[in-house]
Amino acid sequence: MKMTKEAISLHSLNKTLNRIENKLQTLENKFKELDSTLEKLTQKFEIQGTSLEEQVSQDEMWTSLLEDRFTSVEIKLFYSYVSETISCLHNQVTQKLPDLARSLPTLASILRRKSKNQRIRLVWESVLESLGLQEGHVRALCTFFITHSFEAQYYPVYSANQRQKYTGDIITMITKVVKNQMLQESLLCAVQVVENGKAEKKVAWDQ
Repeated sequence: MKMTKEAISLHSLNKTLNRIENKLQTLENKFKELDSTLEKLTQKFEIQGTSLEEQVSQDEMWTSLLEDRFTSVEIKLFYSYVSETISCLHNQVTQKLPDLARSLPTLASILRRKSKNQRIRLVWESVLESLGLQEGHVRALCTFFITHSFEAQYYPVYSANQRQKYTGDIITMITKVVKNQMLQESLLCAVQVVENGKAEKKVAWDQ
């Protein structure tokens, strides 16, 4: 009789332990699900936060461009560097993708298609890196290009002397008159892209 009671007690204890283990396992699975959900939400909020920051930055840039009062000469000078940088970006991408060149007639077409085409995206990222540019710089330059395209006069690279007669130090001018930090940085990068390109062409010509 005593053995039977002990056996029953042991059996009951095992059942209780099994129930506890099952509950613990269920709780552990729930915690894992919650942890996974929390991680996904965190990633989502980080992406949304980054997107919101970019949107705020873009809005500030549009506002700055609409509020800032550049002189006619300043607009023409900045526009010439922006235009040449945009052209340089487009040319370098299409040179690396000759089979897609006809379907990428403009920089806008590259920007539209790079998110859906891995080849274009990888080449785009490579070109940006080689020129010392970032996506934010391109957005800023395109924003300036759109805002002032109706009133700017383009001074191409071969007319560098024409630009020089207006200012001996374009970098000082940009730093002084451009208030928006991202636009200022982007224009300085554009100057570097153009001047480096001119230097490379001169070296190639001398050789």
